[in-house]
Amino acid sequence: MNETRSNGLAPEILPVDSPALMLRFIRLPTRLHANDPNWITPLEMERQEAFSATKNPLFQHTEVQFWLAVRAGRDVGRISAQVLRDPAQRNGNGRFGLIAAEDDPAVFGALFETAEAWLRQRGVHEVLGPLNLSTNEETGLLIKGFDTPPMLLMGHDLPYVGPRLEALGYSKAKDVFAYLSDITKPLPKSIDTLLRRDLPKGYKLRPLNFKQYERDIESITAIFNDAWSGNWQFEPLTQADTAHMAKAMKPILNERLVWFVDVNGEPAGFGVCLPNINEALTGLNGKLLPFGWAKLLWRLKVSGVRTARVPLMGVKREFAHGFGGALLPFLIIDAMRNEALKIGYRSVELSWILEDNLPMNRINQSLGSIAYKTYRVYGKTLAP
Repeated sequence: MNETRSNGLAPEILPVDSPALMLRFIRLPTRLHANDPNWITPLEMERQEAFSATKNPLFQHTEVQFWLAVRAGRDVGRISAQVLRDPAQRNGNGRFGLIAAEDDPAVFGALFETAEAWLRQRGVHEVLGPLNLSTNEETGLLIKGFDTPPMLLMGHDLPYVGPRLEALGYSKAKDVFAYLSDITKPLPKSIDTLLRRDLPKGYKLRPLNFKQYERDIESITAIFNDAWSGNWQFEPLTQADTAHMAKAMKPILNERLVWFVDVNGEPAGFGVCLPNINEALTGLNGKLLPFGWAKLLWRLKVSGVRTARVPLMGVKREFAHGFGGALLPFLIIDAMRNEALKIGYRSVELSWILEDNLPMNRINQSLGSIAYKTYRVYGKTLAP
């Protein structure tokens, strides 16, 4: 590991309590990744909204604090800490996120000392992270797959960060995978044969209907909360989360890339495929002005992107058994795959998938998808 030597000055840890500090907080990773050809600078406008207590509904039920590490007038690191606002729901658990810093043990130590002290004050004795800012957003630290750029709403970290966390007493809690599927290749014969069978009685495959957009988004929320309710560290989507998601996703949604399976008229399963906006952000340096909007729209609508991501998918538990339950995910994936090919996409990422979610791992493997990135959620028990 290449270590950056400290210049002898302990970093000052500043709470991010102004728009100016937040902008510095957002911009720091881009400087740290200056020599990383796979880094994609996120849109500053989007990050400002994601970290805003007035715009992101997550802050309604989660208390969040951001810090910036500064040494000799230079920003050298950042971190966040999060707890549920309701102490009765915490069960002594808290989270950290958005970790990024120069390769200096003193900087990492100061950041985590500050975040852990803040968490202890709120009764936390078990910490998980990085979660940016929840398991419904960016989850885990990249530990495999540094040689390719991240997809939409997926993290990208420098290789030394994991060892720095481990040196501070953090260890693996869970790994999650990102699978990449080359959709230009034909499906395996066994899957193709399965898909050629007649649908069970009462099953109907349909795309998103913009005329009933809000109702379909509510169906996605209901299915998601049911399908993943037993998942590790599951966080249900609230009505406010749903409204925010509906507004945020609509500009980039293609109704032919969002599919439902209704069973006897009831939405039973869904899948959402989104264009990989990161592919279109290359060279914009996080800014849409003065000409970024035009470039982004050109790349998305005219020039086109060639990659996409499936960030949301689920099947209600009551429909997840028997032949119909086994068929449902493949029907949805095949529908999204066929439409993605027509648009011009060539590869699709399905992420993230828990390492011990055996059904979803088997589905991806049976489709010939490759687990090309691994993200790790670290955990630590805090001493009183």
